[in-house]
Amino acid sequence: MNQSISTEPPLVTLEDFKQWILFEDENLLVLDKPGWLVCHPSKNGPFSSLVGASKEYLCTETLHLASRLDRETSGVVLLAKNRKSASYWQKGIEHKTVRRSYLAILEGTITEQKSVSTFLGNDPHSEVYVKQRVTEKSHKSKYAETIFFPLLSRDGYTFCSVATLTGRKHQIRVHAQWIGCPLVGEKLYGKDENIYLEFCSTGWRSEWAEKLGMYRQALHGRCLTDTQSHHQFVSRLPDDLQDFLSSKMKLQSQELNDLVDRADQEFRSCLISN
Repeated sequence: MNQSISTEPPLVTLEDFKQWILFEDENLLVLDKPGWLVCHPSKNGPFSSLVGASKEYLCTETLHLASRLDRETSGVVLLAKNRKSASYWQKGIEHKTVRRSYLAILEGTITEQKSVSTFLGNDPHSEVYVKQRVTEKSHKSKYAETIFFPLLSRDGYTFCSVATLTGRKHQIRVHAQWIGCPLVGEKLYGKDENIYLEFCSTGWRSEWAEKLGMYRQALHGRCLTDTQSHHQFVSRLPDDLQDFLSSKMKLQSQELNDLVDRADQEFRSCLISN
């Protein structure tokens, strides 16, 4: 899909949008966000963002983004239809009664579980204003904790499940870089942030394909769980990640299904122990 790798991604159609709905009731709209779409409203109109398209679908002026993902990260996003529901889910995320799990493909080899605990803050050496880095504890830095559960390492890559015990900006991406295994497709927290700057300026360049492995970061928000109400929303692994795992790591369909099941089990264990 060539459009999805430009600086101006395609506009959402209501037909596509309806296929992204994982759950809906009078309080919630839960969506399976594709890996090319921003969450927040953008200058390009309502159908250029997840929130904008959601408002058009619901014919409403007011909608609350209770959880979000980076533009290039696919997976479960939760929108609340009223303030009471928004408050419940946002407080749940803040107090860790609402938890997320991710699936990711990393460059490099991880054979054992890695728990990463650091402080994160703005990177003063980067030209990218939003870029974060591991830093010292200070009044400006924020504590971040991530657990990487390797599912399979093969041919220089690791397919893993990831649990976040905190919710910081770019947390998984920074921590993956910190342990020396950046995400496949990572433009900003990879080997050269100039790729990110050039991408923002001119769009995707075909010569990056071999260097990055994918046109977007290989990160997927697999599951969002409320441990109090036991609501759980799960998103299937998207086609582009499946294609990479099949072509680069030689994963067969049943083997992949078994690994995703194992990832879900790791997440359930993590909920109990953390």
